[in-house]
Amino acid sequence: MTDAISYAATHHIRDSCLCLHAQRAARALARRFDDALRPVGLTNSQFSLLNALNRPSPATMGDVARLLGADRTTLTAALKVLEREGLTLTQADPADQRARRIALTPAGHGRLAAALPIWTAVHAALEAGLDTDQPAELRRGLNALAAPAAPLCE
Repeated sequence: MTDAISYAATHHIRDSCLCLHAQRAARALARRFDDALRPVGLTNSQFSLLNALNRPSPATMGDVARLLGADRTTLTAALKVLEREGLTLTQADPADQRARRIALTPAGHGRLAAALPIWTAVHAALEAGLDTDQPAELRRGLNALAAPAAPLCE
């Protein structure tokens, strides 16, 4: 038989758990961006992935996985969908045939360009709903929690 924790402990966890609050906020934000991006045929995750690939030269799987805070298996599954739609292209790295490089196709650039004004409007509305300093403070706090993951820019 296990010891039951008190209902007060349950309330304490509910009210103070950073992970729970971050998950709830992430789900609410994801739904909002998913709904907004639906007309251009993207989810918020796909938009983030296309944006992560919008760079001067093809990215490595590791670079993109670190930037997005994703594991390689999840990234590979997400890329398969985008590749089937002709939005990304995965090729062997010319310097190391064992490594893979990922790039946006012209269609991928086009889809990202179509989504950007939608993302911009939704993002601006979200920030407008917060106090002046809150967006920057929120980003700082979230980046601090994710610090071991990856730098935001290379």
